[in-house]
Amino acid sequence: MWRDFKAFLIKQNALALAIAVVVGGALDTVVKAIVNGILMPFIGPLQQATGGDYAKLTWHIGPFLFAPGVVLAALVNFVIIGFVAWRLSKLFVKETPTSPTKTCPVCFKSDLDERATRCPHCTSALDATTQPVPVPPVAPVGRPAPALAR
Repeated sequence: MWRDFKAFLIKQNALALAIAVVVGGALDTVVKAIVNGILMPFIGPLQQATGGDYAKLTWHIGPFLFAPGVVLAALVNFVIIGFVAWRLSKLFVKETPTSPTKTCPVCFKSDLDERATRCPHCTSALDATTQPVPVPPVAPVGRPAPALAR
């Protein structure tokens, strides 16, 4: 039973997901510390200069109480925390260079390796003499399609 469970964890990438959740929780603490300790001291005076706490903004319309300030505060926090998390991820995660690809002139698939000599999708030769297949024009409803020029 332990072997089956271990195989499931490895096969389904559940272990990678669990590690991502733990790292995400730790990153959340780091991001909130950066936001609260470094960014908010600069944003706080701007908030007071614009008229106070926008998170307490409410509208009374008839018997209803709308609180757009709560939504606005959540959006501002999301943008600030998302920006910090994005910058931290750019700092630690480096993009891997992609290998050059080319496009098949017959079936127009663009995920072909640069060194390929045949297209794996349509098996056409991928040399300089391969010409694209002409696509017939679409005729409007009720009219015959024009013939292809050869």
